[in-house]
Amino acid sequence: MSAQSSLFDLTGRVAVVTGSSKGIGRAIAERLAEHGARVIVSSRKADACEAVAAGIRARGGEAAVIPCNISQKQALQGLVDETIALWGGIDILVCNAATNPYFGPSAGISDEQFDKIMGSNVRSNVWLCNMVIPQMAERGGGSIIIISSIGGLRGSPVIGAYCISKAADMQIARNVAIEWGHANIRCNCIAPGLIRTDFARALWENPEIERRRSADTPLRRIGEPDEIAGAAVFLASGAGSFTTGQTFVIDGGVTAGSPVTAD
Repeated sequence: MSAQSSLFDLTGRVAVVTGSSKGIGRAIAERLAEHGARVIVSSRKADACEAVAAGIRARGGEAAVIPCNISQKQALQGLVDETIALWGGIDILVCNAATNPYFGPSAGISDEQFDKIMGSNVRSNVWLCNMVIPQMAERGGGSIIIISSIGGLRGSPVIGAYCISKAADMQIARNVAIEWGHANIRCNCIAPGLIRTDFARALWENPEIERRRSADTPLRRIGEPDEIAGAAVFLASGAGSFTTGQTFVIDGGVTAGSPVTAD
């Protein structure tokens, strides 16, 4: 193997990717496997996960399915325990699963909807990190990747609570980096812009919203799930061995500024 390709070699490493039956999570799972990782495909629906795992295996990769509802602490512990029982440990954790049950002004969100967003998008990530980190430390280190959003860097008139949760995810990464760097455990966030996923369908399927976003994006389009996966491979691999506590924005240039000038 060449020195260049070995930077991204994940052979022998075990990766758990939540919410990996579709969208960004699926793309990350597939690319980690392509680079040699053994991947646990996980979401609530076992059949959807199995379809992804079967595709990975068909391309020569190694994948297993462990369904999990991230809102349930016991289910998350089961995900961790079953992975360790199957493959001996966890080297890479990708916290991708998230929810957003409310679309509209923040004044209209119910307590239940707010609590669901914070529970799934923030608390579950804290739980999962705390469950995985001790055995990572025993194994000599590892990489945790949290999928945040540029919503964590900007306000929004329609997904305000979601944006709050994604800003919190960035802080989780910073805290884990500070607390566990001594054990060679790295933690980073990826903050995508608008990506063509089922999760963001309410945004990109609206022609006017997609038109405005594309016009405001320097690359003049929205992103695709696989355009996020490469950053995850970097952060999981030796190429990212000195990178921790950071948030990587992948948004086609949206947060850099709008290319559209006012008349």
